[in-house]
Amino acid sequence: MTRLKATKDNIKAAAQVIKNGGIVAFPTETVYGLGCDPLNLQAVQRLLTVKSDRKKPFPVLVTNLKEATKIAQISDTGKKIAKKFWPGPLTLVFPKKRALSDVVTFGLDSVGLRVPDNQVALSLIELSGGLLIGSSANLTGEKPPQSILEMSKKLLEKVDIVIDDGPTRERTPSTVVDLTSEGLKILRKGPISLKQIQNTLNS
Repeated sequence: MTRLKATKDNIKAAAQVIKNGGIVAFPTETVYGLGCDPLNLQAVQRLLTVKSDRKKPFPVLVTNLKEATKIAQISDTGKKIAKKFWPGPLTLVFPKKRALSDVVTFGLDSVGLRVPDNQVALSLIELSGGLLIGSSANLTGEKPPQSILEMSKKLLEKVDIVIDDGPTRERTPSTVVDLTSEGLKILRKGPISLKQIQNTLNS
């Protein structure tokens, strides 16, 4: 494991590692994440091993709504919510396209997408090709880390690069909203409330 400060050159180096099938720990505004190329199945399988006993689908981070349409079917409702809250601590679950492997989604026909409100994360995603798995940087069952110091040594030993940008801002995981059917459903409460989302749709 190589620990690097969040400089432009180091982010470029980390992106190259991802393009080569590696795994990188990086900051977002919510918690630190583990990233790899979601279209590289060998990298995804390796991330499954690193996470240890994960049984939930991996979320994917994107740079913008256009990139999201490459792997998901975005409804008009979804577009309206995304335009209001992206970048930000809101993960939206959409029906997935065939371009994204079932390995990433654990066989589900949907995928959770988010544009993080963190320049380091956005630069890393863009330099890595516009899509990046963004699973929290913890072993399954552990608390998502808000800084590098909170990451377990066991996990750190298994990743290729860690980009350190200090403690996260929101210090809590994103809100998760299911938009795969009529209406919307909160799957995980977070910084953005159901009322805020409903107000956006009613405006």
